[in-house]
Amino acid sequence: MDSKPGLVREVIVYGDDFWEFYNKQQQKVKLKINWTIGLVKDLRMVPEQYLKHIEGTDLYEIRIILGSNIFRIFCFFDKGRLVVLLNGFQKKTQKTPKNEIERALTLKRQYYEDQEK
Repeated sequence: MDSKPGLVREVIVYGDDFWEFYNKQQQKVKLKINWTIGLVKDLRMVPEQYLKHIEGTDLYEIRIILGSNIFRIFCFFDKGRLVVLLNGFQKKTQKTPKNEIERALTLKRQYYEDQEK
């Protein structure tokens, strides 16, 4: 996830959780994930269908739909233009599983602890 001049945001990955999720996906899903992350990098105002705030937290979810499959990638903003990707999962129920949100919050805390070192 490299940074090019002129991008609205820079996207980085923290830890291994995102890559473990990403590497398990079929090529078509990976391409859609890459395309959606590209929108987050390039667009000043990302439509809520692709990036949505998770109520009650300071997390966001990148939303990917491919056919009848729904995927979510948790992220947050750091230092304004920096988007930090945390973990992803395939959504199988209407409500986002609490354990996935808890995992993202734990990773976010670890990220800031690592920043202080």
